[in-house]
Amino acid sequence: MDACTRGGRGGSPTAVVIDDATRTDDERRAVASTVRTSHTAFVDGSSGVLPGVRFFTAEGELRNCGHGTIAAQAVLLHRSGATEHHGHQRTGDRTVAVTATRRRDGIEVWFEQGVIALRDRTEPASGAIVAALGLTPGDVAADDLRVASPGTPRLLVRVRERRTLLAMRPDFARLAAECRRLGYLGCFAYALPPTAGPATARMFAPAIGVDEDIVNANSVGCLAAHLLDTAGTSDLDVHQGDALGRPSSVLATATRTRDGIAARIGGLVRHLGRVRSGVTPSP
Repeated sequence: MDACTRGGRGGSPTAVVIDDATRTDDERRAVASTVRTSHTAFVDGSSGVLPGVRFFTAEGELRNCGHGTIAAQAVLLHRSGATEHHGHQRTGDRTVAVTATRRRDGIEVWFEQGVIALRDRTEPASGAIVAALGLTPGDVAADDLRVASPGTPRLLVRVRERRTLLAMRPDFARLAAECRRLGYLGCFAYALPPTAGPATARMFAPAIGVDEDIVNANSVGCLAAHLLDTAGTSDLDVHQGDALGRPSSVLATATRTRDGIAARIGGLVRHLGRVRSGVTPSP
């Protein structure tokens, strides 16, 4: 599947496997390398109305994956032959509400991300992270650095200029070391438009084996929560993938709840068909 397409193009190629109990985790890790996708979603084919979904990269298992959730739910709707589905997905100890709807240009999926934990950046080593990203202190809004977690923490880095964001060339080995030391999944660098319009973002996660993610939907939910907390903005459209030639779009909306700020994330999926072992998905 191409998850989170924009204008019928791009998106993140994501493998979705209807899983069974005989497959080992080593075999699951190998799938992403075999089909050359950054992430793979494994749907428990025996779990009935509440499907269990696990996510793997070549490096190992992830606690959750936003664009993987979107791709998995699109596959389930496609297999069912229905035009719309409202249900739930179980990943680890979390159950999230999901909606999938057939559209003329693909399958639109939304899921409830849940409450986002936000905390201000306090680590004096944040300067090392900025340097590892290939940025200077003047390139970033230092007061807008934020750690956000929907289950796994990542650093939100606001870059002042979109052109600087698109020109970034991180030192991935250094960035991976810093993220592992600080316990971050990765760094979500973003630039906001000067007026109304979509934001632009890039996600770097070499610590989990993904130097640059075409799409990182969970981080868009984190950004929506951060912007609601700091600027009162509740709806967000984030363009990603442009630096990799895969134009993508993730939508998010954030709301205040009794337990904190929660986000809902959406994207459009294009079905590519079955992938044979060793075959690269079509661009």
